[in-house]
Amino acid sequence: MEIVIPIFDGITALDAVGPYEVLSRLPGAELKFAALEPGPKRTENDVLALFADHALAELPHPEVVVVPGGFGTRALMHDEAMLDWVRGAHERSEWTTSVCTGALILGAAGILRGLKATTHWLSLDMLRDLGAEPTLERVVEEGKVITAAGVSSGIDMALRLAASIAGDEVAQGIQLAIEYDPQPPFDAGSPEKAPEAIVERLRALGAARA
Repeated sequence: MEIVIPIFDGITALDAVGPYEVLSRLPGAELKFAALEPGPKRTENDVLALFADHALAELPHPEVVVVPGGFGTRALMHDEAMLDWVRGAHERSEWTTSVCTGALILGAAGILRGLKATTHWLSLDMLRDLGAEPTLERVVEEGKVITAAGVSSGIDMALRLAASIAGDEVAQGIQLAIEYDPQPPFDAGSPEKAPEAIVERLRALGAARA
C-alpha cells in the first residue's frame, strides 16, 4: 500500500511525523514523503527540515494521502500544481486525509465541499468559506475523507485509519509500540477546555501571524 505525505516549506513537523510513526508500521506499507520539488523542506519555525525523496508527479495514484498542515498551507491553497495533484490523487485513492490546516488544501481543491470537516481551531472559519461544514470534533470521517484537528490529533486520525485498513488489533499493536498513552499535565488541549485568557492570547498570536 502506497502512502504519500506531501511536505512543503512552512510545514508543522508533527502533522507529518505523527501519522508517519503510525502508518509506516502497517503491514505492507510503503510510506513516502514527497513534494512538488524533492529536497529538504523547512518547518514553519525554520528550525527543522524534513526531506522529500520523491516528486509528487512521480506518485500520482497513492492508496492513501495524508496532507499535513502548517503556515505553508496558506500559499499552497493557491498553488494549482499542488491542488491538481491532490485532486488527481483523491480520484483514485482509498483514503484521503488531512491533519490540522492540511484541510485547507483539501478544501481549496474542492474535496471538502458539502462535507463535515475539522482543522486547527484557529482556522475553522476558513473551512466554511471553502464549502465545508466546520466542527470542533478531533477526527471527522466522511466516506473516504478523514480530517483531523490540530497537530497532535494526526496520531489519533492515523490510528483510526490503521484500524480501518488492517483491523483493530493491528492498530492497537501500533499504539502500544509507540506507547501512545497521553497523560498531559493540563486539561487545556482544546479551546473549550483551556482558560479563556490562554485562548484569547493564542487568537491574538494567530491573527498577528496571519
